[in-house]
Amino acid sequence: MTNVETEQITSKNNFRATMDTILDNIHEHGYAVIEDAFPEGVIEALLVDCLENQPDFKAAGIGRHQDSQLNKQIRKDKTLWLTGSSPAQTDFMALTDEIRLEVNRNFYLGLFDYECHYAKYEVGDFYQKHLDAFKGKSNRVFTTVCYLNTPDAGGELLVYAQDSDDVIARVSPKAGTLVVFESERFPHEVLAAESERYSIAGWFRTNNSIAGTIDPTS
Repeated sequence: MTNVETEQITSKNNFRATMDTILDNIHEHGYAVIEDAFPEGVIEALLVDCLENQPDFKAAGIGRHQDSQLNKQIRKDKTLWLTGSSPAQTDFMALTDEIRLEVNRNFYLGLFDYECHYAKYEVGDFYQKHLDAFKGKSNRVFTTVCYLNTPDAGGELLVYAQDSDDVIARVSPKAGTLVVFESERFPHEVLAAESERYSIAGWFRTNNSIAGTIDPTS
């Protein structure tokens, strides 16, 4: 067996361990924090892709699509949606689709797709405590955060207990770490960054369809 083949098997085994950790922790706690979650090279390629697309980033809004509004008192990050327009994006979205299928097989949730965007936090940028989904009013089921770099300080993710100000997870940004949690259940916030922080925020979603028309962007 060649070194390349050995590395490929190791990467597959590591990602299998990532999926097992997600399943176990979601079942027990509703959230998971996994370091070195993706195969070697994936995060590095995503960071390069993210940095190459800096001119296309836009200030992030509050709300969805036509209802989106800018409010720098609530959030100050900049975002760029992933479309699969580069090999790095395609590889990442293929891996997240593996997670989606595995979660569906184990929990019968009917997750339909995964949407995600790059997020850039410059020094002083933050995102106040919020929920990504409100019960019965969103098709977002699980939120994910994947870190692309390791800032010197700041930019921690705080995950709160449901209907409480108790912090149940405080995650320092570290390249390769993946966080997954139930979108309707856990409020969360991003503390002010003290150096540039790059990540991918994403959501596994069910399909809100009307009269048989697929609505993957609602």
